[in-house]
Amino acid sequence: MNLDFADEDVAFRAEIRAFIAENYPAETRARQDSHEELRREDFMAWHRILGARGWSAPSWPKEYGGPGWTAIQKFIFAEELADAGTVPILPFGINMVAPVIQAFGTDEQKQRFLPPLLRGEVWWCQGYSEPGAGSDLAGLSTRAVRDGDDYIVTGQKAWTTLAQFADWGFFLVRTDPAAKKQEGISFLLIDMASPGVTVRPIITLDGAHEVNEVWLDEVRVPVANRVHEENKGWTCAKFLLAHERTNIAGVARSKRALEKLRAAARQEMQDGAPMIEDPFFARKLAETEIELMALEYTELRTLARESQGRGPGPESSLLKIKGTEIQQRSTELILDVAGRYASPHLAGLVAGDNDLAIGPDYARDAADSYFNMRKASIYGGSNEIQRNIIAKAILGL
Repeated sequence: MNLDFADEDVAFRAEIRAFIAENYPAETRARQDSHEELRREDFMAWHRILGARGWSAPSWPKEYGGPGWTAIQKFIFAEELADAGTVPILPFGINMVAPVIQAFGTDEQKQRFLPPLLRGEVWWCQGYSEPGAGSDLAGLSTRAVRDGDDYIVTGQKAWTTLAQFADWGFFLVRTDPAAKKQEGISFLLIDMASPGVTVRPIITLDGAHEVNEVWLDEVRVPVANRVHEENKGWTCAKFLLAHERTNIAGVARSKRALEKLRAAARQEMQDGAPMIEDPFFARKLAETEIELMALEYTELRTLARESQGRGPGPESSLLKIKGTEIQQRSTELILDVAGRYASPHLAGLVAGDNDLAIGPDYARDAADSYFNMRKASIYGGSNEIQRNIIAKAILGL
């Protein structure tokens, strides 16, 4: 694999970098710089700006409005977004439900759902996990009973990320309780404004409202909103999860996080030498950077595979495992650098408080980030489950 950038790729990087500098919303940047909680509009505004240029869905085929970029261009785009510290393009619509609709949806579903998603007009959420069905997703119990041209859906979903902002959700439901677990599931698109849909917050360890429980109480869903055949939803679910796990790797943003970590570790502390001079810390940082480099090459191979028209395979599990482990380790290392200044009781300060002799500004969110990232090895299929997939699909065990 040739890792040298061609002249056209260098020019492409310059184009992306200039576009971000000129078009990223100043209000969103100000909220990020002051550590304020981001609003729905902060995410949607940037999505709309990218969508107007055709850049909101870098991996979509051109026939659906994608830019038709090469694997290297997709990689460069992700790097530039990470380097600029932009809000991410939300994955639930662009990278998760859209590929399912493209692969299994009807022409009417493609025409109805894909264009507004590309333009950034609709926010999607994912209704997979349940209180009793997480790692064993096929054990879900949310029921959908056919009633003429509708399904009547009843059940509960858990850990639904940012559902408080969502317009639509894609849900796995059981349509044949008598069938084997994987064979009685269907994939439904549900309007979150439907009567009977209730979203309740789950406050995470870092004090944030990021995830939710979603209650479905006899919600009417048109049969026309079912993707693929009835009881064939598990096929959609596996297809979607492969795309989700590939995107979870987050190589570009991990590279940016480690750059900031190394810069913080070089700073002179008030009560000691820079952390980078500690040989034990330096070894842990170097090991993490080496693992990230290896992960980066694996992601490039996966992108090249997708560019050839082949979807992500078992390597998506490798990306998910190593990507989330590196993300978690980077939050642990910044705690090492921040020391006592990362104490959780200092969290929640207002802008400017760290101008006082409390500690460096990078320590401000260290504890919150550490707590929040504990979930990374669980969502998208726990890392333990991914190791089982690798054992079966790659090693043949």
